[in-house]
Amino acid sequence: MTSRAEGQAGTATPERVAAGTVIDTDISARLDRLPFGRFHTLVIVALGITWVLDGLEVTLAGALVGALRKEPMSFTEFDVGLAASSYLIGAVVGAVGFGWLTDRIGRKKLFFITLALYLAATAATGLSWNIYSFCLFRFLTGAGIGGEYTAINSTIQELIPARVRGWTDLVINGSFWIGAALGSFLSIALLRPEWIDPAWGWRIAFFVGGGIGLVILLLRTWIPESPRWLVTHGYAAEADRVVTGIEKRFTDEGITLPPPDPSRRLKLKVRSHTPLSEVAQAMFVTSRRQTMVGLALMIAQAFFYNALFFTYALVLERFYDVPGGDVGWYLLPFALGSFLGPLLLGRLFDTVGRRPMIGLTYGISAVLLVVVGLVFRADLLGPWGQTAAWMGVFFFASAAASSAYLTVAETFPLEIRALAIAAFYAIGTGIGGVSGPLLFGALVETGSRDLVLVGYFIGAALMAVAAVVGWVWGTAAEGKSLEDVSKPLASA
Repeated sequence: MTSRAEGQAGTATPERVAAGTVIDTDISARLDRLPFGRFHTLVIVALGITWVLDGLEVTLAGALVGALRKEPMSFTEFDVGLAASSYLIGAVVGAVGFGWLTDRIGRKKLFFITLALYLAATAATGLSWNIYSFCLFRFLTGAGIGGEYTAINSTIQELIPARVRGWTDLVINGSFWIGAALGSFLSIALLRPEWIDPAWGWRIAFFVGGGIGLVILLLRTWIPESPRWLVTHGYAAEADRVVTGIEKRFTDEGITLPPPDPSRRLKLKVRSHTPLSEVAQAMFVTSRRQTMVGLALMIAQAFFYNALFFTYALVLERFYDVPGGDVGWYLLPFALGSFLGPLLLGRLFDTVGRRPMIGLTYGISAVLLVVVGLVFRADLLGPWGQTAAWMGVFFFASAAASSAYLTVAETFPLEIRALAIAAFYAIGTGIGGVSGPLLFGALVETGSRDLVLVGYFIGAALMAVAAVVGWVWGTAAEGKSLEDVSKPLASA
């Protein structure tokens, strides 16, 4: 066993050393020296499915607008924006509450609890009977997804080798658009009156989402707890068993693993939890530059994405007379461009570097949004031409948005990583995500292209500011161990 305790004192629970004990460990070095293999692919599939679910949820809510505006629900444009904001408010509350618990009781327990909440609430959405019940169930669904973001981002960051962490994280976050494509297909099939009664089509769509969540719940049973979290909380023996099991997966495949770098051993003082006062000290004093960067990136991408995507169906219906049942066809190429961005640009975040790529993706997104907004105002393109233009914008914007989560997750210490992700997600979504759909819903409802263009300019300005902040003050974390990027608070 390569983790050992020094100076153990007092009574400890089985296999957990007492708080205050110093543990000498090479757990992080052993994880980072692993090649990218089948184990990591399985982790990505089982945990990264969260973003697929989120994409499915958001797309269904957007594509089903036409059905929800008919009897018996009879939603107005404002109701659509209110429902979208309810989902996002729930995500904010869930992220903060579950993020706090994730750092205290572990990653694995939380990604089961949050997924169970999601699948129950999304299925219940299909039973809604008015705008109030719909918003309540959307709030609970969002709470589950918000909690998923914190637990899953933390786990993936702590299991993936440092040299491919950037690309992996961007692709996982970009898989939101696989869910978006799936949601588009479902909306196309379920909103055809000749196939399914429109009064039931949108309900079945949400039932399907809950069913997918149930399958994923079973897939996650084999995912281990984060060894980094285990050793910090005194479970050194369990952390060693987890890493040994991961290593055995590679040696059983005939892969010879290099020995871990002895210079990267760490001494960590065991803690049961991190006081909120220490969290505040780390975020607003010790790491205030990282806090500024994280806020700028999260607020900009949250406004940009949620404002534009949540109301895209409204734009197609209001300005291009696209029937609600056909919206899914336009969302498919939109989703394709948004997934290809992180997939193709993600490698550059590990090679060219974090700072220049964050600056470029945010900056290019801002410029393209202004150009496409002006084209929209001039009414130069039809619905398909406008969709092609948005594909170009979101090719870069999707990579930019994904890099915001990467930045926050890797630039704060392990002990507060989940809560930091939750805090930035909550603030970014609360300021940009909640206000965006409400603002754009109201702007689209006016039927004025000039007013919608003003909204696009606001989104572009936020992205431009984030580009400068990320490029100038971002952290060059490419290829570095999480412990080198941000020293653990428990370091002894």
